[in-house]
Amino acid sequence: MTRIAATMPPVPRLALAACLAASLAVSALADAKTLRWAGRGDPQTMDPYSQNENLTNNVNALVYDTLVMRDRDLKIVPGLAASWEQVNATTWRFRLRPGVRFHDGAPLTADDVVFSYQRAAEDTSQIRAYSKAAGKPRKVDDLTVEFVTDGPNPIELEHIANIYIMNKAWCEKNKAQKPLDFKNKEEMITARNANGTGAFTLKSREPDVKTHLVKNPAWWGWKDKRFDGNVDEVIYTPITNDGTRLAALVAGNVDLINDPAPQDVPRLQKTPGVRVIDGFEQRIVFIGMDQGRDELLYSNVKGRNPFKDRRVRAALYHAVDIDAIHKATMRGLSKPSGAMTPSPVQTTAEIEKRFAHDPALSKKLLAEAGYPNGFEVQLDCPNNRYVNDEKICQALAAMWTKIGVNTRLVTMPRAQYFPKLEKLDTSLYMLGWGGASTDAIFTLQPVLSTFSGKGDGDYNYGRYADPKFDAIVGEVKVEMNAEKRLALIRRALEIQRSEIYHLPLHRQVIPWAARSNVEIPHRADNQVWPVWAKSGTWSYSSRVLAPQSMQARSRSLTTRFWRVLGWRRLALAASAWRRISIARDCCPMVPPTRFALPCAPTSTVRPMPGKPPTAPATPHRGCSTPA
Repeated sequence: MTRIAATMPPVPRLALAACLAASLAVSALADAKTLRWAGRGDPQTMDPYSQNENLTNNVNALVYDTLVMRDRDLKIVPGLAASWEQVNATTWRFRLRPGVRFHDGAPLTADDVVFSYQRAAEDTSQIRAYSKAAGKPRKVDDLTVEFVTDGPNPIELEHIANIYIMNKAWCEKNKAQKPLDFKNKEEMITARNANGTGAFTLKSREPDVKTHLVKNPAWWGWKDKRFDGNVDEVIYTPITNDGTRLAALVAGNVDLINDPAPQDVPRLQKTPGVRVIDGFEQRIVFIGMDQGRDELLYSNVKGRNPFKDRRVRAALYHAVDIDAIHKATMRGLSKPSGAMTPSPVQTTAEIEKRFAHDPALSKKLLAEAGYPNGFEVQLDCPNNRYVNDEKICQALAAMWTKIGVNTRLVTMPRAQYFPKLEKLDTSLYMLGWGGASTDAIFTLQPVLSTFSGKGDGDYNYGRYADPKFDAIVGEVKVEMNAEKRLALIRRALEIQRSEIYHLPLHRQVIPWAARSNVEIPHRADNQVWPVWAKSGTWSYSSRVLAPQSMQARSRSLTTRFWRVLGWRRLALAASAWRRISIARDCCPMVPPTRFALPCAPTSTVRPMPGKPPTAPATPHRGCSTPA
């Protein structure tokens, strides 16, 4: 200590005390490994087969492994299977990693893999199309399993990557041999409990309050240098209100939000201590129409269904001012498209081209179809699933009402919305579809094909049917020649575009917002993977934001209360940053660290609307904002 003091310039005692406090603070920051993640919605269930929804899949993927997985760039790499080979045209063999154990200590065997694929193929499974496409599983030995497909499967590994592996004995013990029936609100142990082999174990699950995961030190992946994250714990908190969620991030109560409102992104880009990470998501957002019923459920038209007429569907399409939605509603964070695939990789410029915005043509088409005075219909939309979903639907409802289709908008949280769709209780609805794969079959089969009850068309909630389209999709499934297969995919997409079975809107640009001391890769499937995350969250603040539990009792009061408190915390945080910054300037004993606090702001923090600004911060001398 004497030697250090001899090399330092004289420092007042108070400054030295501040210096020591800063040193301790930085040390606590560097050692902390909690990732506090917040989002608009909540995982639907911990049963990995009961809901095929991105956030639900994301959280389950942290607990459950697949035979093959995707890396940061979405390339398929080994997962629970250390290796695999194609034995013949219809047989694939996978060799499991030795020594892998489930979270309860049970060893992973081929029996678990066979059981998982059989369970995933049950009628209550939302991923049965993937399981069935992967083929019938059979055990070769304890660490080897084969899949026998009905015919050649050109994308076998793409299907394999979607099936999480569960523990057979645990499921049987808890009478969970089949996926829970989510749409009928079935309850079983898999709703709030999990037993996987993944990087994190489920510590607790409180729906609509928090989901708490802790690191699984026995995970096989930690031995792989590719998984270089330092996160020991993940706490996910649903915060439905955009303003409350933003305030929680700015105040330092959460570390990451992967769904900030587009209108807040410019502000976040200028906010000290916050970084914005953005990129395109492989997801198409579209409008579906009931084309199966002879009479719509929610309409004043009796005895017929307007949406069975292409002219009516075209009228709705031409009425959509997609440029206005792109600029005003999405603030530029979208890519308008006329195609019905999450990725443009397998489309063409012609398929991507949208039909022109032409309200006059819309009215003409309605008159030709026998609706000169229009008609009434209900549009169902989620209000916490897609970027600005409710605002998009408000815009659409206004556009359609202008051409005479008086549109009554009904919005609801995703937990109520998706069971409503699964029961086909809708006439006009919003849906988004995407994922890690760029292959169009993952849209053609479950979303655009005729409902078969065997996996095809499970998400065709409009229940339209086109045998010609189905025949082409059937060829796509088995065609091994890449050029021929691509031609078939494009032919199917051209049919979709021409017949207007759906109304495509856009692909989302997904911005994430994180504290400056959090590093995490932004994947095109919009999934958060803490195995690559490096967090410097304060160890003493590794709790979740409290308001969500109160929200259920009084949403409006809670929102106002936590907005105020959030901004008070922001002011306190800014003050703390200033003090620590000064201490670092005057004290060489505080070492530089990758988890160092961000620079204090050099300008006034922009408040949320209606809130007073904080006092201008003292500029930090001699430092730059972390990348």
